[in-house]
Amino acid sequence: MAAGLAPPVANAAQGVQLPPASRQSGAGVTQIDPAAHSAARVWNEALLGAIRQDTPRPSVHARNLFHVSAAMYDAWAAYSPDLAWLHDESMPPAPQAARREALSYAAYRLIGHRFEGSPAHPAIQAQLDSVMAGLGFDSAETGTSGDSPAALGNRVAETYIQFGLGDGSNEPGNYSDTLGYNPINVPMLVQLPGTGGLADINRWQPLIPPGAPGPQTFLTPHWYGVEPFAIERPPDGGLYLDPGTQPLLGGPGDAELRANVIELIEFGATLDPQDGATIDISPGARGNNTLGSNDGDGHALNPATGAPYATNPVLLGDWSRVLAEFWADGPKSSTPPGHWNEIANSVTDAIAVKRVGGDGPPVSDLEWDIKLYLALNGAVHDAAIAGWEVKYVYESARPITLIRGMAEFGQSSDDTLASWHPDGLPLLEGLIELVTVESTAPGERHEHLAGHVGEVAVRGWRGHPADPETQVGGVGWVRAVEWLPYQARNFVTPPFGGYVSGHSTFSRSAAEVLAGFTGSEYFPGGLGEFTVEVGGEFELDFEYGPSEPVTLQWATYFDASDEAGLSRIYGGIHPSFDDLPGRIMGHDVGREALEAAFALFAEPQGGAGRPIAVPTRAPWSITLLILATGLLGWRRLASS
Repeated sequence: MAAGLAPPVANAAQGVQLPPASRQSGAGVTQIDPAAHSAARVWNEALLGAIRQDTPRPSVHARNLFHVSAAMYDAWAAYSPDLAWLHDESMPPAPQAARREALSYAAYRLIGHRFEGSPAHPAIQAQLDSVMAGLGFDSAETGTSGDSPAALGNRVAETYIQFGLGDGSNEPGNYSDTLGYNPINVPMLVQLPGTGGLADINRWQPLIPPGAPGPQTFLTPHWYGVEPFAIERPPDGGLYLDPGTQPLLGGPGDAELRANVIELIEFGATLDPQDGATIDISPGARGNNTLGSNDGDGHALNPATGAPYATNPVLLGDWSRVLAEFWADGPKSSTPPGHWNEIANSVTDAIAVKRVGGDGPPVSDLEWDIKLYLALNGAVHDAAIAGWEVKYVYESARPITLIRGMAEFGQSSDDTLASWHPDGLPLLEGLIELVTVESTAPGERHEHLAGHVGEVAVRGWRGHPADPETQVGGVGWVRAVEWLPYQARNFVTPPFGGYVSGHSTFSRSAAEVLAGFTGSEYFPGGLGEFTVEVGGEFELDFEYGPSEPVTLQWATYFDASDEAGLSRIYGGIHPSFDDLPGRIMGHDVGREALEAAFALFAEPQGGAGRPIAVPTRAPWSITLLILATGLLGWRRLASS
């Protein structure tokens, strides 16, 4: 079967039901039947449960996901012709049950070690013990000598524990910064108007969100030094993947930055279902983008059914809010790398006959899961390394800093009007306006801003309502210096630079692996979907909603990953210049991880010794595409 043309045969005619960003802190490990799923799946679910209870550290958890996946794979490989990644050991022939036991001990020991310092460690450890008992294994068996599967698993775990102590992550120091990074900008107290003063509006500013004990610190700026799975540093010692300097206010890319800020404000002005605007979110109308763009107009037919995709009109104000929260992946979630594991598990459950690469011989659930997790989590692990290197080197400002900071300057459209400044916000009627005596007259649109004549106002989300379970913040005219993203009250913006988007990089890398591993870019049955009901299990968290049911739909993994990136613009976390280069980087990272994983797999098991035809959306290299989209700039070397 040619990769990218048709989806694998699904277990059911309906679309694959994708999971939303979980909000399950305290719920712990998802309980699954070990008789109905492989042991690798059981431990993947256990790890995802532990991540949900830990602090939201996407780079750290991408590493945890990969190391646990690689440890399970190496325990598997000891009994097979497959090549190991780190722990290379050959065991005497043994039944399938031996592999199940060995990988269980490896996963149990490694997960337990990795979460020893977690605030939720007692609960996590108790859940791990319960999983081990449910599989029929003795967690007290700690021996490492001999040929027993338990001893092998314990040896594998010890190899990964020791490796992790010196892989560049600073695990012994709880992954704290080893570089001595200090932001150039003072922290912003979010409840107050403005930024609090900026040394450089183009660079990252820590926040003090409501209720926080202190300012944010940049999460893992040293992550570029972590040992990767597949990516390689170029011979000149440059960045793993360098998209060039982000657009800068008052510098190279100034026009693009302004256009992206306007777009982000415009997207934020849609976060209100009461305006009645609708949008067709069917795969027949959306998706099918060229890599690094939003130029797609959908798919003509579902390749699994041969029929057109049905239209799916919904309220724009519901869809934009659902989109932002479905992909939020913040506190209480498994973070973006974990979310793509949850998606991969849903895909696995939907495939009737599993063939690694799409055209190899059928494989067992255990072999499929073991190899999928290695490739998938190798990709998200490397996405964190490459993405955080860019975040550290360019330490780009987030939208809350850009919008509030530009508003503090004033408006940049008319030097004959009040508050003019060349670095101010551009005015756009109906979206970004100057507050005037006339516009604040009784009954006029800025009446409630009467004390702020001469300032800039934007149409945006009005913030968290008093009772988010029953009320909607809605959209209205707000002072631009008080602009807020559509995010949780205590998690206004993640604690690291914006450029490039981690969501976009993680998501595209995962989509590349799922497409190449399954042999098709399409979800099984040609459709992935998730319905958010009114009053259902997954409701909006930041405010009440949706007002009507919304069924998110995607034809391909790439459509879903593009939407994950797009969701961050609606959520006010990233402008397009963070999102699109992240997608391109994820494309390269995912393909390299997939090729590295397939190089380890032996020919007889899945036919993976042959070159793999990985689906692609564009023929260009990352550098050529960035040149074509005008994003290549001058690289600023990090000096702090």
